[in-house]
Amino acid sequence: MRHQLIRHDQFWRKTWIRSFSYFVFLLYPTLSKAQLIERDSAFTSSEAITGHPGFSIHRDNYFITGIPMNQQPTRNNSDIKYQISFKQRLRKTPLPGGLFPYITYSQKAFWDIYRDSKPFDEINFNPGLALVRPFFLKGHRLAYATLSLEHESNGRDSVYSRSWNFMAFSLRSQLDERWIVGLRFWLPMSYKDDNPDLMDYVGYAEANATYRIKPDKWSVDITAKKGKGWNRRGSIQAQLNWRPFKDENQYLMLQWFQGYGESLIDYREHTSMIRIGFMLKATTLGIY
Repeated sequence: MRHQLIRHDQFWRKTWIRSFSYFVFLLYPTLSKAQLIERDSAFTSSEAITGHPGFSIHRDNYFITGIPMNQQPTRNNSDIKYQISFKQRLRKTPLPGGLFPYITYSQKAFWDIYRDSKPFDEINFNPGLALVRPFFLKGHRLAYATLSLEHESNGRDSVYSRSWNFMAFSLRSQLDERWIVGLRFWLPMSYKDDNPDLMDYVGYAEANATYRIKPDKWSVDITAKKGKGWNRRGSIQAQLNWRPFKDENQYLMLQWFQGYGESLIDYREHTSMIRIGFMLKATTLGIY
C-alpha cells in the first residue's frame, strides 16, 4: 500500500511538472508579443489592474432559488443556492515578470429552505492564492494569464467529508465589445479518501464564454466541463443576466445547471436545476 501511494505521488508530481512546463512553453510567445503590443497601447497592462480597487468581486455573487427539471418539484428537492466571492490584490506594484499576487475566496451554499427545519444541505469553501499576468493580445484586447493554488472542501467530517487541493492555469480575454472567453485547466495535488474519483465527474478543464446581447443590459454566460473518459459525465451551466440600471452592477439572473459536480457532497449525482434570483457581477474583466 505504501509503495502504491509513493507511485501515485510520483505520478502526479511528474504530471504537474510536465503540464506546467508545457503551459509556460505555450504561453511564452504570447506574453512576449504582448509586451510589444503593450508599448503601443493607450495604457499599460499593469494599469488595467492597478486602476481598479484592490478588494473587488471575484466570481459572481448571487442569491437564487429554483426547482429540479428532471423530477417533480417538492419541498425536499427545491432549494436556495447562493455564492459569495471576492479577491484581494496584495501589491499595488507588480512582482518581477509583471505578476500581481492575489488572495481569492469563494463560498457556495445549498440551502434547503423549503423543508420544515430549513437545513443547509451543503456549503463549499474555495480559498486560493493566485499570480495574475495582464497583457494585451493583438488589437489591444486585454487578457489575463493566471496561475493559482487552491483548496476546495465542504468543511465536514466522517463519511460526508469532501476535499481536494489543485493547481490551476487560466487564460481569459475580452475579444470585443460583446465577447469574453476563457479556458481553465487544473491538476489535482491531493484528494480526500472519500472522493478519489472526483475527476471522473468534473474533468481537468472548463471553457467559459460571455456574450453581451445588449451591452450594459442583457448578457449570457456559459460554462462547460467534461468529465474524464468517454462518457456523458461533465456539466454545463448557462445563465441569462438582465441589468435593470446602467450605472449599477446589480442583475436579475436565470441560471440553468445540468450535469455532475454542482456540489461536492453529491458530485456523483446527475443534477438538473433551474433557478432565478439576484446577482452582483464584476464590471471589469475577471481574472478567471
